[in-house]
Amino acid sequence: MQTEYRPRHPLDLRRTVMFQRRGANDPTMTMAGAVIWRASRTPEGVATLALTDAGSGVVRAAAWGQGREWAIAHVPDLCGARDDATGFAAERHPLVAELFRRMPGLRLGRTDGVFDALACAIFEQKVTGMQAFAAWRRIVSAFGETAPGPTPRPMAAPPDIDGWRDIPSWAWHRAGLEPPQSKTVVRAARRGRSIVRAVEAAGDGEAVDRVLVSQPGIGPWTSAEARIRALGDPDAVSVGDFHLAHEVGYALAGARTDDDGMLALLDPWSGQRQRVIRLLAAGGVREPRKAPRLHPEDHRDR
Repeated sequence: MQTEYRPRHPLDLRRTVMFQRRGANDPTMTMAGAVIWRASRTPEGVATLALTDAGSGVVRAAAWGQGREWAIAHVPDLCGARDDATGFAAERHPLVAELFRRMPGLRLGRTDGVFDALACAIFEQKVTGMQAFAAWRRIVSAFGETAPGPTPRPMAAPPDIDGWRDIPSWAWHRAGLEPPQSKTVVRAARRGRSIVRAVEAAGDGEAVDRVLVSQPGIGPWTSAEARIRALGDPDAVSVGDFHLAHEVGYALAGARTDDDGMLALLDPWSGQRQRVIRLLAAGGVREPRKAPRLHPEDHRDR
């Protein structure tokens, strides 16, 4: 199936959609030339979606697989059509105002893949991004479903909920995921359909957060990360992140801070705090590195 999407707002397709990619070798997402490729599991089956900025405010989309109609119908949401920046007071900080002016096409998109976003967030609990992305790649490549269509490289959609539950313990270990994370994914998958129904019925971000944090092993950080990707929550803040408070503190106050300090700095944008965080990240505002990057030990052969 093919379609053209003409957003009613400026759209930076790459910055908006590629935010969903989990590492450079994510099997569910890649960019080849000017085309963004995304493999996903929809309520109607697996789909591969290809998106291209055709210029003149037009996004061309093509989709393959059983879930192609769903994927095509949700292109606007993935591109941030439901994102509303009305009332965003960018002028409350000169850096935020400048980034907002420079990047009017940065939108907060949503995948509506609640369980996939939750599983991905659990992978990233208390480990480096490098570890989490590698484990995600190994598990999805081995236990996901091959993406249909003429993908530029082998791609896969994540397992379905039953598939997450049935991954053997040795596979988690070989993928490099620690037992607390793998057990949390499996435990969540046992209640996966109930979780998805409860999230869909919850409505707003706070209600969704209550649903998610009521699950064992899922705290505020995991809930926020899942809401950001699946629902495009404009106010979600990943409290407890190893780097985020430092980066926000450095960008907005010139010095690193803790979670409480970060929340105080973001308070003027209550309701739109994730937008500020995304602008700072997209603008490349980074605290200077003061130590070598951590290289975690590989325990997979033990």
